[in-house]
Amino acid sequence: RRLCPDISFFQQETSYSIYTLIDEIGPCETLTKRVDQAILETSVIGTTKGGLRNAIIKKYREEDYTTLEDGKEAHWQVVERILFIYAKLNPGLAYVQGMNEIIGPLYYTFASDPDLNWQVFYGFLEHAEADCFFCFTNLMGEIRDHFIKTLDDSPLGIGQHMNKLFFLLQTKDAELWKDLEAKQMKPQFFAFRWITLLLSQEFNLPDVIRLWDSLFADTKRFEFLLYVCVAMLVLIREQIFECDFPKAMKLIQNFPHETYDMSVIIRKAEELRVVSSYVPVQPDGDLPSKSKETFLQRSKFKKKFSIHVRNKSS
Repeated sequence: RRLCPDISFFQQETSYSIYTLIDEIGPCETLTKRVDQAILETSVIGTTKGGLRNAIIKKYREEDYTTLEDGKEAHWQVVERILFIYAKLNPGLAYVQGMNEIIGPLYYTFASDPDLNWQVFYGFLEHAEADCFFCFTNLMGEIRDHFIKTLDDSPLGIGQHMNKLFFLLQTKDAELWKDLEAKQMKPQFFAFRWITLLLSQEFNLPDVIRLWDSLFADTKRFEFLLYVCVAMLVLIREQIFECDFPKAMKLIQNFPHETYDMSVIIRKAEELRVVSSYVPVQPDGDLPSKSKETFLQRSKFKKKFSIHVRNKSS
């Protein structure tokens, strides 16, 4: 939702198509055409008002979703393939809506590096798909419990973490917490998306990359994520006080990201954590994870995020 206008990147042609790596595509080409045809048929079914809507959909499709020539591949097809392979390798979890929001910033970072040294000498663009799959798999190893519905109410599930977010808000800003309680504003109304998708839907892509750079560099990154969420609420506390339930809900679900620079939000989260007497969410201060591997196992990934941050801020 928040990737626009950067979302057009995923419609663009990738520099290293799978068609250049294998001679026989086999079912891949057929699958691509089936997906393309399914989209077209859906558009036709939605036709109303004497064909007016159909004309609009057709025009939009021709301008923004034109099928690439044979032998070429768009970035969205690479992302689709990564998610497909991940689902096949993890049948117990498979694909859950929202994973595309997690993989989007990762792939964009690998596939659009502006540094020529990384592009040419290290071959980053050529191996963007493999690097993205590796990092996405490691990240999902730490947050996969949030995508398993049967664990929602368990100590490992998203429900427990939403409750911890509200408990943390109570310790940091009791007045705001009481106001949300009085308005019957449950954390499920907004925190589910915030925590599960690592706030990737709440900010523009450059800000998401900046935020994730701080999160992934933090050894207690998911505890820090809760502080970031609390910081977002604290920054708009005065506006929340003035709103009734519907307006407060709309405000929180559509955080005014244009008003607050990401550095301000991160700084506020750091301030809340420094003065905190909050008990860590676990003895080790991190969210449950079957794998304790550090997500940024390779320094090049961490450097890439720093490159993007510098370029966006300059």
